[in-house]
Amino acid sequence: MATATRIVLSYPADLSDWGRDRIERSAFRAYLRRVHDSASAGDGWAEFVGVGCCGDTLDVPLRVERVEGGDRIDETTTIAFVEREACDIAGGWQVQSAAGPTE
Repeated sequence: MATATRIVLSYPADLSDWGRDRIERSAFRAYLRRVHDSASAGDGWAEFVGVGCCGDTLDVPLRVERVEGGDRIDETTTIAFVEREACDIAGGWQVQSAAGPTE
């Protein structure tokens, strides 16, 4: 099995600013490389990205859009993100952040 040089994951357009900040961090990319050993276009990953200090949690539905090279993921695989259509996701620090839902 060959190693992927790059995978492109999409997140929903209505992901909060806080959620976007979490997934763009290098630590989150490293986490994805540790918990997923392979990827194929079309795979869906529901990933936990954090707990706000007031107990709010956020699971982000990521989708594998493209895999370049092989399908195996390791520490050398680059992970990129793109935006896709909204899916009514709710999340963020509801109490402390304007980026959270307005409900």
